Amino acid sequence: MLAIGQLAPDFTLKDQWGNDVALSGLRGQKVVLSFHPLAWTSVCTLQMQDLEARRDDWTRLGAVALGLSVDSQPCKKAWAEAIGVVHTPLLADFWPHGAVAQACDVFRPRHGTSERAVLILDAEGVVRWTKLYPVSERPDIDEVVAACAR
Repeated sequence: MLAIGQLAPDFTLKDQWGNDVALSGLRGQKVVLSFHPLAWTSVCTLQMQDLEARRDDWTRLGAVALGLSVDSQPCKKAWAEAIGVVHTPLLADFWPHGAVAQACDVFRPRHGTSERAVLILDAEGVVRWTKLYPVSERPDIDEVVAACAR
């Protein structure tokens, strides 16, 4: 995984609505990169719903939370609608397959998915906090919000 103090690589990915989201376009805000292996799975669903439910916290902290997986944009759109994620951008790291996960060193080549990992970037895009979770474990959203508040 990227190390604390490293500049996160810039990227542009489509969100569930088909909009381009560029990491460089988010400068001036903290960014929570919440990687999850695949849409339509129970733990990933809860992880993205947690990001959505804490929207007020992200706003208060001057942060934006992004969910990322290797799923395609149409898949992300259908999933977001099914699970009630309206405000949180769910990014499709689909093609080149998992390129952002690979650049952040959280890609699982044997499985073709990302790890379940959270990286928090400061307003300049520098990594300030990271945590790798077991794939079967839901990230502790209180822990992530507290880390973002530091």
